[in-house]
Amino acid sequence: MTAASSIPFFNYPALFKRDEENLLSVIRDVLRRGAYILQKDLAEFEANLRDYLGVKYAFGVADGTNALIIGLRAAGIGPGDEVIVPSHTYIASAASIHLVGATPVLADMGPDHMVDPASVESRITARTRAVMPVQLNGRTCNMDALSAIADRHGLQIVEDAAQALGSRFKGRFAGTFGSFGTFSFYPAKVLGCFGDGGAIVTNDEEVGHNIALLRDHGRDEDGRVVAWGTNSRLDNIQAAVLLYKFRSYDREIERRREIARHYQARLSGLNDIALPPGPDDNTDHFDVYQNYEIEAGRRDALRRHLSDNGIGTLIQWNGRPVHHMRELGFADTPPRTEEFFGRCFMLPMHTALSDADVERICDVIHDFYQRMN
Repeated sequence: MTAASSIPFFNYPALFKRDEENLLSVIRDVLRRGAYILQKDLAEFEANLRDYLGVKYAFGVADGTNALIIGLRAAGIGPGDEVIVPSHTYIASAASIHLVGATPVLADMGPDHMVDPASVESRITARTRAVMPVQLNGRTCNMDALSAIADRHGLQIVEDAAQALGSRFKGRFAGTFGSFGTFSFYPAKVLGCFGDGGAIVTNDEEVGHNIALLRDHGRDEDGRVVAWGTNSRLDNIQAAVLLYKFRSYDREIERRREIARHYQARLSGLNDIALPPGPDDNTDHFDVYQNYEIEAGRRDALRRHLSDNGIGTLIQWNGRPVHHMRELGFADTPPRTEEFFGRCFMLPMHTALSDADVERICDVIHDFYQRMN
């Protein structure tokens, strides 16, 4: 198998090479203007993000983790508080809660692989202040159920939508359901820059005011320091790149949905495999397919077969949901999440894939199961 015939799990060089001249033009323009921090490119990107999501406030910040930390602080979450978060997430979700002095309380996942509303409600205590839905893999949770629970118990919704820009539930965008929502622009995201980057959005005037202070050393519009803040401003070069790429974002999403349809058409008949919902399965959900995470009973053998044929796969977060991180003090074992991580892995999902690439991935998977029969 030659290197030329391999299909990487994610093709980082293609992010730049497929549009090299236009991207270089964007970067040169910023450099020639000496426009590095809090410049017009960032302001325009924030305005476009506000318009796209239909929110009042959007702030570019250094990365998705800082977005969560700043959002939680802006919403008044701190020492003595508990925030319920799924174990099926990246450590940043739980870490952000810990780093503002609150306690992350882990909930289990449901059959849809998103946080289970019933598990969330069972974890509520007198100290619970918020629920953090994590909008995973480009899909939005059942926000009707979670919002009803939050309303019943007087809790805030604080969204980690790092993987879900453009995803919708019943027509409403991920990140717009609660006190604030956060996004990541890590290079492998659907909208990715060439380094770290993130954003926080909100419709709450007080939360928006607090975010503006917290991301820029506590400085107000007159440059006076009026609060304890930090330095977490989205770099203007990255903002310019994101502004350029955002213009074709709908095409990026549609291509991912086409790839998902192709996977579903070719793989849905394999009994050993469980696929994520298809793009046209449920009109309540509009998924953007940040990742294509499947389950397989013979996962490890299937991954070896794919690797032997030059196809990259990945088990998300090194195969460790948050509850596996016993060093951080977690003791519970959410049963569905535990079972899921014995079966899950991700197939390539990015727009550098050709139709022929996707067809080959599916052929190799079918070859594996034919050999097993």
